[in-house]
Formats: sequence, structure tokens, C-alpha cells
Amino acid sequence: MSKKKLTYQAAGVDIDLYEQSLAGMIPFIKRTHTPRVMDGFGGFASLFSLDCNLRLFAKNYRHPVLVTCNDGVGTKLKVAILMNRHDTVGIDLVALSVNDCLCTGGEPLMFLDYLALPKDDPPLIRDLIKGISDGCIAAECALVGGETAILPDFYQSGDFDMAGFCVGVVEREHIIDGRSIQVGDVVLGLASTGLHSNGYSLARKIVFEHAGLQVSDHVPELGKTVGEELLTPTRIYVKPIHKVLAHYPIKKHVIRGLAHITGEGLPGNVPRVLPAGKRVFLKRGSWPIPPVFTWLQKLGDVEQGEMDKVFNNGIGFVMIVSRFYADSIQRQLQDEGVPTFMIGEVRAGEADVEWY
Repeated sequence: MSKKKLTYQAAGVDIDLYEQSLAGMIPFIKRTHTPRVMDGFGGFASLFSLDCNLRLFAKNYRHPVLVTCNDGVGTKLKVAILMNRHDTVGIDLVALSVNDCLCTGGEPLMFLDYLALPKDDPPLIRDLIKGISDGCIAAECALVGGETAILPDFYQSGDFDMAGFCVGVVEREHIIDGRSIQVGDVVLGLASTGLHSNGYSLARKIVFEHAGLQVSDHVPELGKTVGEELLTPTRIYVKPIHKVLAHYPIKKHVIRGLAHITGEGLPGNVPRVLPAGKRVFLKRGSWPIPPVFTWLQKLGDVEQGEMDKVFNNGIGFVMIVSRFYADSIQRQLQDEGVPTFMIGEVRAGEADVEWY
């Protein structure tokens, strides 16, 4: 009696499908490349030139310091799966890392991704890479590599996960680390586009379990469906903030501190850049709260303190700046299409956030 020959495909990994997926990725990867990326697909690693003499950087560096960040999209992916729409969460993936890189004053240079799926799915992978490519173009960084892991015994059918990795550069003398923050500085809040990619475990519990809504349900308060609102991509702040950084000499310490508002909201992220003896006071009502947050709060009967420490509540990025330049920086950011608000100030005290 002959035994059936076992194959990789029978075990759940189809190499022919992988080749289709790879072919679908290449155009989206190539469109993010600049002359700094040294040609080559299919090798074991990517090559990226750091030769400042090539004048390929936005500015030349005398003492370049590399900046590294990584993150994932979290349970927002569950919404993408319910919507069967996968071309936007790649933007979130890029945004989470490049916005973190930005907090040092760094310029994102390159991005790598990791995708994990139960089986190869060329259309799905194409959409994911398209979103990542869109994010890289918005952040002016190159998508230089990644990994697609097919794990048939690890994930349920329809599930997937993704992680991203950013490498950036900053001039040693131009690193922004919050040390120059002074009493009297102004806190500028840059508007988010919604939930961004944080608090989705609570948001999904409110919407799908507590309220029993579906992604296709239209919400009058939002003017769109549940799914459309929850899939709104994270704003990428790289271009507008780098224009501000280029406008003001770093040595004058006009820009004192930068904070990306992710998990734990304003109270959890702003203190990360505060030096000892400096406390941030934030004024409630100093910026408009987007409808999605008031809707979620009412729908789930969530206390304000919980909203503060879970969601960004409409502020996706914070700049702590010299009071003398706050007005002009705010105008410049708004000219770049980012609604910006004066939301507080720095006073003496323990490094933390207090509301008034």
C-alpha cells in the first residue's frame, strides 16, 4: 500500500501563492524608494546609503545619530477584518513608528514590516503593502524590506497580524529630549483624525458588545458608518513638524519637547518628555473634541478620567514650545493643514499632567 507524499502546500504553505504575493508587493515598495536605497530585490537584507556627501538627505549631518522605533496596529485590525478592507491599516502601521521617531526631532529614513497570516492571500497582502507604501510616502521614508510569515497553525482563518519598524536619523546637537522645557512654555496640541490606533479594545467592547452595533450601521452623530469611523487612518505628522523644525534654529531651543499621544492618552504620554520640576497644566475645553469620542463616551457610559487615559480625545501630537514663538508655530502648522490649539502651559511641579 503506497503512502501519500506530504508537501509544504498540504501543510498550509503554498510557495506559488507566495510568488504571486511578492509580485503584487514590488510596485508599491519601489514607489517609496529614493537614490539612498541601493537596488536589489530577493536578497537577504536591504542596503541604504548613509553617505552624506551624496546630498541625498534633506540636510547633511555632521554627527548623525540613528533613531529606532517599532510598533503594531493592535486590535484595530479586528475592524479591518470585519470590514473586509485592508488598504488603510498599513498607514496606521507606519504612522505609529514614524510619529515616535519624530519625537526626537528625527527624520524617518526607512521602514520594514512584518506580516503574519494563516495562509498566503495575494489580494490581502497587496492591500496591506499598499497601505504601508502610502504611509511611507506621507512620511517621506523608504519601504526597504519585510517578512511575510505564513503560520497555518497559529492564526484562525481570516486573522492576521502586522508589526512595523522605523529607522531614522537626527543630528546629535539637534536631538529634542525635553531637557530645555521651561516654566511658562506653551503646550500646542495637534489634532488627531480620530481614534488613531489606540483604545480599540475598549472601543470595540462599547460598540460591538455593549451597543450591539455592526460595522455597516450608520451613525447620525458621525455622519458615517461605524466601520468607516473606526478605520480612519492615523495622522502622520512628519512633514508639517519638520517644516517647523527647519524654520526655527535648534540652538535657540524654540521647540522644547515633542510627544506622540498614543496609548494612555495625554496624561500617560506628555510626562515622558518632562524634566524634573516641570508640570504640564492642560485646559479642558481649549480644543474641540471630535464627535467619535463624545459618542463613545455616551454610548459606553465611560467616565471622563477613563477617556483621558485611554483615548487621545482629539489631540494626536503635542509640541511644547517657547511662549514667544507659540503663535507663529501654531499658524505655520495650520497652514500645513493640521488644526493646532494652545491647550496648556508648563508650570513648576512634579513631572505630570494636571487639568484646569
